Amino acid sequence: MKKIFLVFIALAASLNIFAQVEKPPVYPGCETLDVQQQEKCFYGNLKYDIYQRFKTPQRVKDDRFTGKVNIVFQVNREGNFKVLYVNSAYEELEAEAKRVFESLPKVTPAYFDGRPIDKRYLIPVSIPIQPYEKEDYTTYVPPVIPQQEVKKTAQEKAVATEKTDINTLIQKDTLFPEFYSELNIPLTHPEYDEIEYYLNKGDNSFTTTKPYLYNEVRQYVDLAKEREPILKTKHTWGGRKLFNEHLLLVKGKNYWFTLDPTFDLQIGKDNSDLSYTYNNTRAFLIQGALGKKFSFSSSYYESQGRFAQYVNDWTRKPEVPVGASAVVPGRGKAKSFKEGGFDYPVAEAYLSFTPNEFFNFQFGQGKNFIGDGYRSFFLSDVASPYPFFKISTQFWKIKYTNLWMWMDDVRRSISDDGTNLRKFVAMHHLSWNVTKDFNIGMFESVITNENSYPNGFDISFFNPIIFYRAIEFSNGGDHSGNVQIGLNMKYKLKDNFSFYTQFLVDEMTMSRVFDGSGYWGNKFAFQLGAKYFNAFKIDHLMLQGEFNWARPYTFSHGETTLNSGHFNQPFTHLWGANFREFIGIARYSMQRWYANGKLIVGEKGYDFPDSNVSYGGNIYRSNNDRLSDEGNSVAQGNSTKIFIGEIEGGWILNPATNMRIFGGFTYRSFSPYQTGDGIQDDTTIWFTFGLRSSLFNWYFDN
Repeated sequence: MKKIFLVFIALAASLNIFAQVEKPPVYPGCETLDVQQQEKCFYGNLKYDIYQRFKTPQRVKDDRFTGKVNIVFQVNREGNFKVLYVNSAYEELEAEAKRVFESLPKVTPAYFDGRPIDKRYLIPVSIPIQPYEKEDYTTYVPPVIPQQEVKKTAQEKAVATEKTDINTLIQKDTLFPEFYSELNIPLTHPEYDEIEYYLNKGDNSFTTTKPYLYNEVRQYVDLAKEREPILKTKHTWGGRKLFNEHLLLVKGKNYWFTLDPTFDLQIGKDNSDLSYTYNNTRAFLIQGALGKKFSFSSSYYESQGRFAQYVNDWTRKPEVPVGASAVVPGRGKAKSFKEGGFDYPVAEAYLSFTPNEFFNFQFGQGKNFIGDGYRSFFLSDVASPYPFFKISTQFWKIKYTNLWMWMDDVRRSISDDGTNLRKFVAMHHLSWNVTKDFNIGMFESVITNENSYPNGFDISFFNPIIFYRAIEFSNGGDHSGNVQIGLNMKYKLKDNFSFYTQFLVDEMTMSRVFDGSGYWGNKFAFQLGAKYFNAFKIDHLMLQGEFNWARPYTFSHGETTLNSGHFNQPFTHLWGANFREFIGIARYSMQRWYANGKLIVGEKGYDFPDSNVSYGGNIYRSNNDRLSDEGNSVAQGNSTKIFIGEIEGGWILNPATNMRIFGGFTYRSFSPYQTGDGIQDDTTIWFTFGLRSSLFNWYFDN
């Protein structure tokens, strides 16, 4: 009885494994063969029919063209053929390929797990057409395998399979090798909202820590397949490079790299006395990979710009930085350029290494983001790029992120030697998929600086697991570091509708949270939002609503050099602290066309002009300058009403670099209770249009 039971278990397991095996399409005449021979029969019969039906166009004959034409095609789940891409400069060859494939017989589609699936293939066609004999697969007799061949290791078999896998051939011939790499997907809200829709549909996906890796999202969405419908049919080298491809793509055995020029060329007009606004950015982007586990990226931007007057004032408003005349928001130090403009170079680069399925290591200069919203109280991409080292660990239903960052306080008043004061930030974030619909995350960070530890980070802060609060306390309390903790959650009501929240504690006295006293030491922030993908059953329409609220003095500190700031900006929420804000966002795309709209309504408490008292909105002022210990409330002080409306629309010129032609309109109303000291009652109307590669978020909604 025991033997029968074991046989039954083994049989059931083998049937289950068999059910999970992918079955290839079955071409007419191949139905009676086994699975292995059906794929060979499919490919052989297909090639025979193509060569029988393909007629070389006269223009190709006249040019005496010889060579191979690679045709990427799909067998859809209905069993029909569809040409996706023809690598040829001849329009006639592409048209002939489509005609031939439309004439092919209907086949049985590929199956996986008992369900029909779409399957992509590549087939080369030699020009001129040569006779191709059809093989008789029905008389196939499996060869006798020598005994020594049976002893092949599993690794050798895997290598052999990889060499003959057609999908691998497509990957090698792809125009976009980054889709199969360990590179970061450029962090822009519109693109990430599109990707998040697919991640929400998948099981055990993580959306909180960003940027995402291409290989990380590939199991949820085929980005190469998503791009195929928008590729233009261009037959000249210039046409392909302008509308579809990287400028330079070099590939070899186990390596590739791309080189692209990128631009941000825009001109506009606001309602100030400025004759016009502009931005003139010329840049290059290099990306590549060595093997499958190691990828790299480098970019350099040379820019000059003059923005709407409120942005120019905002750029100059903070204390003048060390070694420069201003800080361009989100980009870095700048020197004056011509009449009211700024000259600001920016460089970013990183290395990405994924040794196995559990770990990814990154080291570079760039930005990161922790959160599911448009804003984040944990870590945002608002401030300028910074050096960082990141370890991402993923297993079971857990994703654990360690992030160490080197940031700068650039105020001249705290610089003793004419250099930036270096601060060090260490963060942990643990993301846990409790169920397929509910995710919870735990966050912890510490901020120290070179005055706290003259030799840099205390070695304890490099521990990837230990609690930072305990280290800070043991090393001297508030003067050794500024610790913050947080909690975030996300719940998928449906695949296309989700709620998210963040709660950050900078400092809190539990006994005084609910006593109604308005105790200054209760420094915390809260976010609640929702996203609706394919809203109202309209494909690629995304709606988002978000509420953000931060108490006075959050993100500031008794020692101003220990605040949550970098290059004169918060590296959390753009508005700092002491505010409430509501954001509504709508995004829509169709093929290469897109449109975005954003509405922000909020209230923030600034300091009064020429006041020695901090009301808790400026994170670069000390907590010790506070108004009072009690009676503090959100938006206290110089209460300012803020209304911002933005719309932008355009057309993507080249998806390889996200180059787009765009036009935008901004309306901003800024109404403080009292004006002065850089706080002015102001209404801005700003039109702008141009050509830019959208590779990062840039925030002007302050």
